[in-house]
Order: sequence, then C-alpha cells, then structure tokens
Amino acid sequence: MKSLLHILVFLGVLCSASGQPVLPVVLSPPEVETDNLLAVSKELRDAASVPMPPPPPVRAMAEWEEVQAVVITWDTDYTPILTEVVRHSRKECRVIIITNQPELLDTFLRTENIPPDNIEFIEAGFNSVWIRDYGPWAVYHNDVDSLMIVDWIYDDSTRTRDDTLSRRVAERLGLPIYEAIEPPYDWVHAGGNNLQDGMGSLFSSGLVLETNPGKTWEEIAAIARAFLGIIPGRYFTLPTLPYDSIHHLDMHMRFMDEETILVGQYPEGVADGPQIEENVGFLQQLTTAFGNPYAIIRILMPPDALGRYPDENGFYRTYTNGIFVNKTYLLPVYEEQYDTTALRIHRELLPGYTIVGIDCDGIVDNFGAIHCIAKLVGVRDPLRIAHARLRDTENTSEPYPVKAIVQHRSGIAGATLYYRVLPDSSYTAVPMALEDEQASLWAGTIPAQPVNTEVQYYIHATAHSGKEQVRPMVAPEGYFRFRMLGPSGIIEQPHRKKALELDIYPNPAVDLARLRFTAAEPQKACLELFNLQGQRVWSKVQYLPQGESEVLLPAGGLASGVYHLSVTDGEGRIGRALVVRK
Repeated sequence: MKSLLHILVFLGVLCSASGQPVLPVVLSPPEVETDNLLAVSKELRDAASVPMPPPPPVRAMAEWEEVQAVVITWDTDYTPILTEVVRHSRKECRVIIITNQPELLDTFLRTENIPPDNIEFIEAGFNSVWIRDYGPWAVYHNDVDSLMIVDWIYDDSTRTRDDTLSRRVAERLGLPIYEAIEPPYDWVHAGGNNLQDGMGSLFSSGLVLETNPGKTWEEIAAIARAFLGIIPGRYFTLPTLPYDSIHHLDMHMRFMDEETILVGQYPEGVADGPQIEENVGFLQQLTTAFGNPYAIIRILMPPDALGRYPDENGFYRTYTNGIFVNKTYLLPVYEEQYDTTALRIHRELLPGYTIVGIDCDGIVDNFGAIHCIAKLVGVRDPLRIAHARLRDTENTSEPYPVKAIVQHRSGIAGATLYYRVLPDSSYTAVPMALEDEQASLWAGTIPAQPVNTEVQYYIHATAHSGKEQVRPMVAPEGYFRFRMLGPSGIIEQPHRKKALELDIYPNPAVDLARLRFTAAEPQKACLELFNLQGQRVWSKVQYLPQGESEVLLPAGGLASGVYHLSVTDGEGRIGRALVVRK
C-alpha cells in the first residue's frame, strides 16, 4: 500500500509540472491571465480545421450505443474522481487521457493498481477538465456507415487550448473532423447542453439562444441538422433554471434510452424545483421519435452535506450526470442516505448493467460531475438496434408487437426476439421479420399474457459480416421488461379530470398559439406569458366555461425563443413552456 506521503508528493509534482490550477466552470482572474499568455492563435486553430458539415445524411450517436473510447482531460485537482472513471472504463473500452505529463500519470495509475491495458495518452496543454463542453462528438454517415467527428465553438472563448482538443482526439483515432466554426455554420454551444437520443432529436436549454445572439432559431436548427442530423421540428429548447448558473441540461436531466428521460426532482417549491416541474410539463406534451409520449423517470436532487439546496448556497448535487460505458454505467454519488435510492432507481431501470457509484462531492460544487468530464466515441463498425421498449399495459388479450430499427453497413442477416415470462428462467426465441426495408424495421410478437404477469425480453441481430449485437447491450443477463396490469394495479388514473387542464398547440408556434382549456366548472383565470428574463410580454384575464374552450395567444410579434406561460385560477397555478419560432 502506498503511503499518504507518496500520494501527496506525486500530486504535488504533477500539479507543479502541469501548471493546471483548480478550474471551476466560471473563470477566475488568474486563469484568464494565464490563458491569455498561452492562447493558441486563431490562425493556428483555423489551419487544422475542416469548417464545413460532414457529408449528409448523418446521425449523432446515442450515449448507450457501443463505444470504442472514453476521453477525459486530467486535472490533478480532480484526481480521485478521474482515477475511478479510468479504473472502471478501461474494462469496457479504450481510455484516452489528455495530459501534459503522460509518463508521470502512467506511473501514478499503476500505483493505483490500474493496469495500463486500454489506456493511452495524448500529450497536450489544456485549460479545464470539462471535456463534455469542448470535446468531440461522434456521428455516422448513413446512420451506421462511416464514423466521423464533429465539433463547434466552445462557449467559453477564453479557454482557447480546450477548443483545439477535439482535433487532437480525431487525429489519434484517425477520424475526419468537421467543425462548425465559420459562417454560416459558426455555432457557439456547450456539450452539457446538448442532449440527444440517437434518433435525430436534440434538447438544449435557452442558453443556446443566448450564446448565438446573431442567429435566428432556424439558423441554429439548420446547423444542428447539418452537423448532427437533427430532424426538423425535433430540436427542443427548455427554459433555463434560476439556480443552475451554467444552464446545462445534463445537470438535471438526461436520456436513458430513445424514449426515457431521467429528470431531477427537488422538494416542492425548493430551488429549481418549480421551473423543472414546468419543464416536465412541456416534455409531457412532446412525442418521441417513435411517436409515443416520453416516459419521465424522477430522481431526487439531494441537499449538500449541510442540508442546503442551491437556493441556500448549497452544492448542485445531481444524479443525472452519469455516463454509459458499454455494459457499465458510472453514476455520481454523494451521501449514502440519498445514494441508496439513486442506485436502486438505476438498477431497476438498467437491469444487468454494472452500476458504479463514484463520489463526486469534490467536483459538483463547480457545477459538474461525471458526464461533464467525459466524452464517448462510438465504434467504427456499429450494429445498431433502436427500440421503443414496451411499457406496462392493461392488454391481456392481444399479442404485444416488438419493433426495432436494426442496421449494419453490411446489411442484416437476421434478427430474433427472445422473451420469458416470470418465473421462467429460460427465454423463448421468436424470429423477427423485416417489416419495412427502407426504414430497416424488424418486427416480432410476444403472445398475450394474463394479469399481473411480468415479461422480460431482448433483441438479438446478426449482420451479413458476421457481427452480432443485442439490445439491451447486457442481454441476456439484462433485459427490457413490462407488466400486464389489472384495475387493482393502476396507480394513477390518467383520465381523471382535474379542475383545469391545459394543452398548447402548435408548440413551437409561429403566428398563433392556441391554448386549449378543459375546465371542470366555469371559472376566471389570469393568463401571463414571460420571457427568459422574467419580463411579462403578454397577459389576459379570461372567463373559461365548463368543458373545452380555446384562447388565442398572438405569437407573431414575439421574438424567437422559449417563453413561460402561467395560468392562475382559484385552485392554483399551471405552468407551461411555449417555444416561438420565426
């Protein structure tokens, strides 16, 4: 066992040799001064760039897809966290570490009983540990063909060394890189505010509008389409949160699969809780790329060690800032009394995955955790299986169709659905048929089951090249599951009428937004619309009759962006997000 002195000496030498200070998300004056002295010139940056979109069509990789590498930047002030990321990630794929002291870091990792297998170094200077915001993004031509890297302008213009590192990663991996850095494609963006589903959908906070003030929403969306393959109408923005000063969505939400969104939850009325709940209301109005409602899974946002929340100057502890690394999921943890619930939720949601908790209390005070300090690069030869997992149902008489998009650049030789009905331990195989060749859609069915049955299933596919893949990636140990519910098993009554219900359409709106109300009884309501700065831009006192009625909201005179609609009646308040596009 190493002595404490040995560790301290190593850290002191490495910190001194690297010259990397503690780097919070918000720059300190010393960092600004240092970076100005060591800044990479614009001429040098531009000389190595390919300032154009990748050849279309492209698709951005989802985080739960197969990856060949995890990329991190080694800042010695976060050594304990980075060490554990390396320890567990190297078992699943390559780990590429950006550092300016590779020999010394290699020695340190060996003393931590981390073998050098699957670990490599890029020797380079850097400004910060937050590679999620400036690092490379993996995209595929034709969904699963050629692997490429895309990048854009880091939204922190003072960290110029960071903004060149995607190029170094692409060079190491031998991949082409396409950068959104010159007009009309100059896109200022933060990676932590770029949440994707691998299906052409993208979510950002309103920060993306603030960092690109010279561009219209249509211009921003066009860049996202060109570089990431985002489908028109599937780029959604959410209002920023008052206590999350960096306004990155990964601090309170993330995709867990194509249709499941994990969202943080505060106690009622606490910190960013009210705005998060209004954002959830907006998410519930959307449909997934498969055309279904999103499944929203809630997970607590715990207080810090002193019991404080962000509105009381507490740390911004979050459990949504984890990463998939093939069959492992790295989860930020903080304190056992809260961690046990977070671990349980992830194990229930991701059966078969190795869930690893990594203590992030030493970094989260700077508004970041594991997702913020790691990037994923997909494999060159993906066999993609995209699937809308079956959900609990009351249907006990009709078979359950299972459909999946299955793709490989050599073509698919066959796909098989495996299912079992608890308490059975063995799976039954059902051949899947190619239902839609153009959409690469394969289909099979699970027979109808009686009430209170749980079905577990997974999908296996083989490409013409011989490559095989399963979804979920941990099958057969892991699986998707759904239950047949009877009347006694229904927890909620989704069709029960509330005192007042509200839908907005179209949303996004261009000229007019229609507010459709359903009132249990006649009432008077105050309608108010606020912009992201909290300024009221429209208001109206409206009599709402019993039943359905509509109110027209004139959006034509409003600037593009995200707005908050507040409706107050005698029973309380309803909040909704409204997106206006020109």
